[in-house]
Amino acid sequence: MEATVSDERSSAEGQATFHEVFAQREFRAVFTAGALSWVGDYLAKAAVTLLVYQTTSSVALSAAAFAVSYLPWMAGGPLLAALAERYPYRRVMVACDLIRMVLMLIIAIPGLPVPAVLALLFLTTLANPPSQAAKSALLPQILAGDRLVLGLSLNASVSQACQILGYLMGAAIGSLSPVAALLINALTFAASAVLVRVGVRDRPPALSPAHRTHLLRETAEGFQIVFGTPVLRAIAVLVFSAMLFSIVPEGLAAGWANSRPDDRINAGLAQAVIMAATPVGFILGGLLIGRAVGPARRLALLRPLAVIAPLTLVPALLNPPPWVVALLAAACGFAVAGMLPTANGLFVRALPDAFRARAFGVMATGVQVIQGLSVLVTGVLADRFNIPRVVGLWSIAGAVLMLVVVLRWPSRETVDATVAAASAANRGTTGPEGVTEVRPRPSNDPASGQPGEGGRRRHAVT
Repeated sequence: MEATVSDERSSAEGQATFHEVFAQREFRAVFTAGALSWVGDYLAKAAVTLLVYQTTSSVALSAAAFAVSYLPWMAGGPLLAALAERYPYRRVMVACDLIRMVLMLIIAIPGLPVPAVLALLFLTTLANPPSQAAKSALLPQILAGDRLVLGLSLNASVSQACQILGYLMGAAIGSLSPVAALLINALTFAASAVLVRVGVRDRPPALSPAHRTHLLRETAEGFQIVFGTPVLRAIAVLVFSAMLFSIVPEGLAAGWANSRPDDRINAGLAQAVIMAATPVGFILGGLLIGRAVGPARRLALLRPLAVIAPLTLVPALLNPPPWVVALLAAACGFAVAGMLPTANGLFVRALPDAFRARAFGVMATGVQVIQGLSVLVTGVLADRFNIPRVVGLWSIAGAVLMLVVVLRWPSRETVDATVAAASAANRGTTGPEGVTEVRPRPSNDPASGQPGEGGRRRHAVT
């Protein structure tokens, strides 16, 4: 295992290739398992929405079935994600897959009352935060350097492709038999559990029993390290700002497609094209920039792309036809995909290992909440003003916000110092099989990176 780690780091300074990334057996297992879970998730979301509508003929209840998947993140995403650091990541991922498999099998039982379906669906989605947090924290232990950035780009691109595929499969299969779609989803979780259990080696938990405090305190530490460290805070604001405007075309697609009829394309197809445009652009941007542009160039492009992304949607002010709207949305997705993997890779490098799952919980919850609020706010505005004006002005505000973010970006010295501090924290002690395990000192130790009673975290570089 030491040879593997050494080999990964020896190429960390160069540009990674797809062959190098997929040569890692553990990454292949996690990547394939994640793709199966994503397809199953979106397939089930479409199928359950249709099942509830067929049962009740209520649009409101079918929308509730769709929206319930966001509730765990909004209600307690960081808290649930913090659980992942108390147990081995492999065990967390396998347990969450098996829990979701069993609950999906129960939901597939014909004749269940709609309230029971919604309750079971909520319980199913409670497993998402710890599972995704464990996966996010595990990847940096499998891949290093630019391989990690390329691996994150691949994951992001494939998640978008799985979203499109899952929705299409869910609509197609669900229209014939929602129960069959739910059974297929249960099978994807079973396959994912087997792949992770067989393909990923066991590692000790990031937070050993001796260093656990209280789950609420550990969750608060996740917020403290993200927003108390200048570099991590800058990346968080960048990511949250990107989510604030990039989701808008997808969220307003139905109203946009129907507000401007086009003889060349019907409203339903126009809506589908607009909704699919951002994921398609994201896939292309993630793969092309991730593969064709070297690490140093990607880092240099991070801030320009952050400003360009919202600017791509400003031409919406001209009220273009749906196919042009789709091109603008795809361009925005392309720019966002070009910067997010680099930002995520830098975030991982600047973050001590022991906080990865908790920090992921903070970031994922912020993304979910911001996406929901941005669609809600722009939707309310679109009821009073026309959609092109709302999207165009919203995007101008996004460009101004991004400009402020990049102008306040931490200096290179601050970034390097933060990465060095995180690397030093990660060289705490060596666990079994050569695995580096962080051993946080007690919270009252002034030399520790742990927050004291009301004190500031020393991981923050000032």
